[in-house]
Amino acid sequence: MIDVLVGLFLLAGAAFVLIAAIGIVRLPDLLTRMHASTKAGTLGALLVLVGLAFHQGTGEVVSKAVATALFLLLTAPIAAHMIGRAHARVMQKLNPKSGS
Repeated sequence: MIDVLVGLFLLAGAAFVLIAAIGIVRLPDLLTRMHASTKAGTLGALLVLVGLAFHQGTGEVVSKAVATALFLLLTAPIAAHMIGRAHARVMQKLNPKSGS
């Protein structure tokens, strides 16, 4: 039963990572690509980590998976914000109507 659950988590995680990769390639601009990569990519990675934690089941692996999940949840939104902010600053400088 655990193997089926692990398989479902891994497949769902791989599907979300695939969706994020397709979104990065297919979406038209930086902000929508960034949204796809941070949301779907993070969820996919978290699902894979949950599958790993269930499969191994040892305290060491579970603690590393939890630490990695926390790191992803803390850094992905900050990185996306900084990329969006840099994009907004560059677009303001490149806009010919602004006079800058």
